[in-house]
Amino acid sequence: MSRVAKMPVDLPTGVKAEIGAEQIVVQGPLGSLRQRTDAGVAVHHEGSSLRIEAVGESRSARAMSGTMRALLANMVHGVSKGWEKKLTLVGVGYRAQAQGASLNLSLGFSHPVVHSMPEGITVTTPTQTEILIKGTDRQRVGQVAAEIRAYRSPEPYKGKGVRYANEVVVIKETKKK
Repeated sequence: MSRVAKMPVDLPTGVKAEIGAEQIVVQGPLGSLRQRTDAGVAVHHEGSSLRIEAVGESRSARAMSGTMRALLANMVHGVSKGWEKKLTLVGVGYRAQAQGASLNLSLGFSHPVVHSMPEGITVTTPTQTEILIKGTDRQRVGQVAAEIRAYRSPEPYKGKGVRYANEVVVIKETKKK
């Protein structure tokens, strides 16, 4: 059995989990999330926690038990506290402005870039050079952040572009004559 799967997933107050035949639904104060179950993994509800165990001794079942435990833990955290990613814009004239369900970016192109947010994801701009992406689904929050970063990823000579708040960009030395 996976070492990760041995640890139970604790359900905080206000979070409920419904285990069905083909999917698990986790509901909390911020919303609800669904996850399909794998045939090689069994999920049991014990008191205020979820236990995951592999069905059989196959290598894939053991691996999926750890993966399922991590996914369930992310779902519980998402519906109780939420996930967020912070992006910063580095460069002269680079600006961001949130307008409802879309994000307007000025990234040095001849045209503004408009990125529409998917359902369940909210975006705010505390300052013109900071973007805060929030949501309940960790995968979707990370995917939206990666899509926004891909419009102008940090370049290695001046470091200009869209980067994660904790990202370190190693600046290259320019070419010498």
